[in-house]
Amino acid sequence: MRVTSIERIRNFCIIAHIDHGKSTLADRLLDVTDAVPERERVAQILDTMELERERGITIKAQAVRLLYNRPDGEWALNLIDTPGHVDFAYEVSRAIAACEGALLIVDASQGIQAQTLANLYLAMEHELEIIPVLNKIDLPVADVPAVTEEIVELLGVDEVEILKISAKTGEGVEDVLDAIVYRVPPPTATQDQTRALIFDSHYDPYRGVVSLARLFDGELRKGNRVRAMGSEEQFELLEVGCYSPKPTALPALGAGEVGYVIAGLKDIEALRVGDTVTRVEEPVSEPLPGYAQAQSTVFSGLYPTEGDDFERLRDALSKLQLNDASLFFEPENSRMGFGFRCGFLGLLHMEIVQERLEREFDLDLIASSPSVRYEVVVDGETLEITNPSDLPEAFEEIREPVVRATLIAPKEYVGAVMSLCHEKRGVSVGMEYISTRRVQLTYELPLAEVITDFFDALKSRTRGYASYDYEPKDYESADLVKIEVIVSGEPVDALSIIVHRDQAYFRGRALVEKLKELIPRQQFEVPVQAAVGKRIIARETVRAYRKDVTAKCYGGDITRKRKLLERQKAGKRRMKQVGSVEIPQEAFLAVLRI
Repeated sequence: MRVTSIERIRNFCIIAHIDHGKSTLADRLLDVTDAVPERERVAQILDTMELERERGITIKAQAVRLLYNRPDGEWALNLIDTPGHVDFAYEVSRAIAACEGALLIVDASQGIQAQTLANLYLAMEHELEIIPVLNKIDLPVADVPAVTEEIVELLGVDEVEILKISAKTGEGVEDVLDAIVYRVPPPTATQDQTRALIFDSHYDPYRGVVSLARLFDGELRKGNRVRAMGSEEQFELLEVGCYSPKPTALPALGAGEVGYVIAGLKDIEALRVGDTVTRVEEPVSEPLPGYAQAQSTVFSGLYPTEGDDFERLRDALSKLQLNDASLFFEPENSRMGFGFRCGFLGLLHMEIVQERLEREFDLDLIASSPSVRYEVVVDGETLEITNPSDLPEAFEEIREPVVRATLIAPKEYVGAVMSLCHEKRGVSVGMEYISTRRVQLTYELPLAEVITDFFDALKSRTRGYASYDYEPKDYESADLVKIEVIVSGEPVDALSIIVHRDQAYFRGRALVEKLKELIPRQQFEVPVQAAVGKRIIARETVRAYRKDVTAKCYGGDITRKRKLLERQKAGKRRMKQVGSVEIPQEAFLAVLRI
C-alpha cells in the first residue's frame, strides 16, 4: 500500500448538495480501482452507520486509499468523503484543508443548489483545484445543456473541462480518475519536522481513539512519541495505517499521505478535530492553521419518559460523546423531571443524536423546544443564556445570533421565498440570477427563526424546489421577551420561549389554544396562561368534568338545587388546591409547531 514517490500521491474530496450522488460516485471509484472484492460490494459502502444509509446522508468523514493502475504506473489516490450538511461545516473545512483538489458534483436534473455553493466557496478559500462533474446524465429528466451553462457561469470554466458522468451506470467514471491524476496537484512537504492534521476521530471500544490524519511534513511510525499541540497531550502511537477501505496497518505514514493513527487514548477530547500532531523528539514551533473548538448553536432538554431511565440516559450520552466531541450535556431538573440540557451543532445534529439514543440504547425520550445562545447584558456584565427559563426579569440589552442564509429557488417562487424571509424578520442582502430559470437570494436571519419550522415552510411554499444553506454571522441587539406558560398557577419552565416583542401576543395566544386541546380534562378547572413578565397576555381554560348533581331533583324548591350546586363547587375548589396536572409529551412538541 506504500507509494514511494510523493509525486504519485493525489489527495481529493467530493463536495455536493444532499442527494446529488456523492456516495454513489465513491462506490464506483472503489469498483473501478478494485479496492473491494466483487462479492463484498454493497451500495453506499463508505456510509457505515445504519442512519446514514436510511437518510442518504453522510454524517462521519471517511478516508480511503485507492491504488489506480495506469499505463504510466501506479498512483495512490486518497479520497476523503465529507459530510455535506451545514451543521458539520467545521469538520468539512478541516477535511478540505487535508486535500489539494475537490470533485464538485452537480445533479443534471436539479442543477446547482445552496449546499453546492457553500462547500464550493469553502474549497476555493483553501485554494483547491476544482474539477466540475455533472452527474446523473442518464436520467430522463436530466437537463444537461442548462446545468452545464450554470456551471460555466459559476466557475468560469470551459465546457470541455466539465466531466459528464453517470455514477449509477459507471459511464465516464474512469475519466474522473484520469482528471484527478492530471489536474490535482501533488502534495508538497516544506520541512523535515513532523506535522499532521487530525480531520476526524472516532472511538473504538477495543482500541481507543482512532483518528484520521493527513501528514503535511515528516513521517509518523509505530512507537513514536507524539504531542497534540491544541490539547498539549502526549502519547505513544500503537499503530499507523490506511483504509483501503478496510484498515491496513503500515510501518509508517510519510509526507503527503492520508491514513489513521491509534494511540490507545480513552478520551476523544485529547485528540480533537483540527488539532496538529508533532513528534516529541523533533517538535515544530507552529501548528497548522484553522484549529478551533466546535461551538454548540442549538440547545434542548432531553428527558426520559420513565424517571427510572435517568441513569441509563446519562450512560448513553457519555458513550455517544466518546464518538462525538461536539455533543455537550449537563444535568437539568424541571417540571418534566430529571434530564439533561444538551448542546448541538444544529437541528440535524440534534435529530441524529436523539434518534441514535432511542435506537441504539432503547430509550424513550421527550425533547423540549430547541433554543439558541443569547447574550444578555445585566448591570454592565454580559451573560450567556441557553435556556429561556434562565432569562432574568430585568436586563439592559439582549443580543441574538444572526446567520447569513443563501436560498436558491426557481424564479416563479421568488415572491413566496421573500415573504417567508420577511415573516421571519429577515433582512435582504442581495439577489442574483444564477441562470435564466433560477435565482439566488441572500438574507440575514435570526438563528432562532431558522431552527424551528423554516425549512418545512420553505419546501412547502416552493413545492420542494428551493434549497438553502446558512453560515453564522454575529450577535445583534433585538427587542426580545420571554413568554412563560403558567398551568394551574404553576410556571412550566420547559414550555418557556424567547420571541420578538411584536410576535409575543400571537405566539402566546397560539400556544395556550394548542395547550388547551392537549392537556387532559381534570375534575377541576385548569387555567392555561401565557405571561410576559407580570402581564398575562393570553388565557384559556380547560373545562372540568362535571357530574349532574341535580339529576335526582324532580321539581321542588330551587334552593335545594342551588345547595347541591354550591356543595359541588366547594368540592371542586378543594380538589383544585391539592390536584396536580400531568402535561403530556404532545404539549411540548406543540411548541415546535407554533
